[in-house]
Amino acid sequence: MRTNTIAKLLILMVAHAIGTASAWAANEPDDEARYAGQLEELRAELTEAVPTLKERKQADYLEAHGAEKAAKADIVAAQQRLGEVQTAAALVAHAKGKWIGGADRGIAQANAQLEAATTSAEREAAQAELVKWEQNRVDGVAALEERQAALDAAEQQKPGYERDLADAQKALVRAQAQTVKAIKGLKVNRLLSSDELDARLAKYVVLLEATPRGLAAFTQQGEAQRKLVDDMLADEDLLVQMAVADGARDGKYGQTMGIYRAILDASPRAHAGALQRLALAIGLEHAVPRPQRNALSRTDAPATVDPVARYLHFETAFLAGELDPGFETLTVWDYRMVVDGEEPDEVLTWGREMLRSYRPDHISTKDYGWRYVAAVRTDIRYGSQDNQYDRDDLQFFQNILMNGGVCGRRAFFGRFILRAFGVPTTARPQRGHAALAHWTPDGWVVCLGGGWGSGWTSTRYDRDLDFLATTQARATGEEFLQIKRAQWIGDVLGEKRTFGLLSGEPAFWNGLALYRQRSIIEEAETRTLAAVGEDIGEANETKEPVDIAEVSLTDADRTAVVDESGVITIPASATSKPLQSTGKIIFMDSNLGGRQLHYSRNGGHQEFEYTFDAPVEGRYALTARVVTPSWKQSLLLAVNDAAHPVEMLLPFTVGTWESTRPIEIKLVKGTNVLRFSRQGEVKGVTIKDFTLTPVRASQEHR
Repeated sequence: MRTNTIAKLLILMVAHAIGTASAWAANEPDDEARYAGQLEELRAELTEAVPTLKERKQADYLEAHGAEKAAKADIVAAQQRLGEVQTAAALVAHAKGKWIGGADRGIAQANAQLEAATTSAEREAAQAELVKWEQNRVDGVAALEERQAALDAAEQQKPGYERDLADAQKALVRAQAQTVKAIKGLKVNRLLSSDELDARLAKYVVLLEATPRGLAAFTQQGEAQRKLVDDMLADEDLLVQMAVADGARDGKYGQTMGIYRAILDASPRAHAGALQRLALAIGLEHAVPRPQRNALSRTDAPATVDPVARYLHFETAFLAGELDPGFETLTVWDYRMVVDGEEPDEVLTWGREMLRSYRPDHISTKDYGWRYVAAVRTDIRYGSQDNQYDRDDLQFFQNILMNGGVCGRRAFFGRFILRAFGVPTTARPQRGHAALAHWTPDGWVVCLGGGWGSGWTSTRYDRDLDFLATTQARATGEEFLQIKRAQWIGDVLGEKRTFGLLSGEPAFWNGLALYRQRSIIEEAETRTLAAVGEDIGEANETKEPVDIAEVSLTDADRTAVVDESGVITIPASATSKPLQSTGKIIFMDSNLGGRQLHYSRNGGHQEFEYTFDAPVEGRYALTARVVTPSWKQSLLLAVNDAAHPVEMLLPFTVGTWESTRPIEIKLVKGTNVLRFSRQGEVKGVTIKDFTLTPVRASQEHR
């Protein structure tokens, strides 16, 4: 009876749903036609509003652009010819060194083997080796003669190639100046400097990218969805914000509005200022759901990032003062490269807690090129041999901290830890190598790879120099809008979009936009930041100088204390050796208050020790509060110059504070010395303090 009732209810519910949907469909206006009409109306209005440029002035611009393009081609050709000279020199060096030099070494070794031979078989083998290497030398001498002749001929041509390069570079300067002059002759500065058309241009761009069909597909879901789109198209300021920030992913503006509205409903703070920009950035970036990378054991975890939860995560962290100070100043476009990560929100929280506990100096450093991301340099060991030990219960970035990795994993971790602190970052790969780029108050910088011009990005600005140019132009504020206006006019006139002078041959208005961008950057006298960490991209220890922040150690930081129960607490900073930071051992401020000691992964081995007084002789249980980023770590402890140190195992704390298991040691009344050392390959450890608890007689017999 109950089953029949449920079945009837289900039938009624389905029928009602079908009826409701049918009624909606029957009364639904033709949204696609409506949006298409708006698009065409805007195109006509804007085409009329854009002034017609004189054909002669356009021809001057196109001629100057062509001359610039030809000069660039001449530069490339001259550089290639000079490269051929360098290649010829390298071939000569190879013939002299590896070929003939290798043959000489082989001949010497074969002669030594022949002299040392005691059997006929050994003499025959040595003789065969000698013949082989002598022939190899003959071949090398012949090759050297041929290569030297080619080099001599190339060297004769080198002055001409150098003149060609210099002439081409001068021609480029002249052509660029002529291009600037030609653009001024077009008299479009007034048009591009005015915001009069911004609202209509932005609305046109949104309709064009979303497409009338795409918007209609979204509004067909219901009246609420239609209202979202209509509200968006009526909000001029919001449309401009969206268009300036490069629009919704894959043109999904309806989905963007759904997310944005949900965030506004979830948080009163999201309606203005930095948090409004953050909310919109999440709407634009998560319009296409972002896959979430969970720990493998978390089979019940969401497959995609919850955009509202992502917003609330960053709002909470921002209000708590946990993010970079520059977070509040970022644009919508910048925020998109903060909120686009694959990590769960709780892992972002872990990242901040880990760095605050383990390496707070990476957070406070004034060197913005390395702020936060220095964790890669100090603690992500280069090499993939331990990746097989990744744990299913740890998330991907926690496993990287635990087991290291080659360039890809290290760049992934660097971008993650930057996002955790609210710093925009993007992948910046180059041939055969993964690197990253990130925001600083002075501009974007490449980290863990070659400088700008060596690679590309994963954004619409394919060549990295084109990405750099847009970041530099965006930093000028209102001036940057001139570039977007020219691009939007190109959209109205049906031009193919080009996002950089290195990313394709731009059509007329797109070309004007990019040349204006170049001028804005030059007028602002923008400085391009040099890459950092190029030498550490595929190595463990940097050759770059590393600043160690100085901290003031108070008497409390330097003094062991004994409580009324006889428990001795020794601050980790209370060392009797060393007395100051060495690079291997670093004293730093602690998020627990006071100071802490960090024993770094790189730089060999170094002992550290503590001299203190014990109130009574006896056995003590020794523990330490530590942070470790990886596993299989320990300290060796020699008490009062004991011949055989004892091992103190360190727990794998996944980058947060924990206490070690106690080990028993014997102290004498009065002065004692604890000397700590490490052996083998070590990973970093941070220590807050040591606790020595007297072991009572009853405890000893347990």
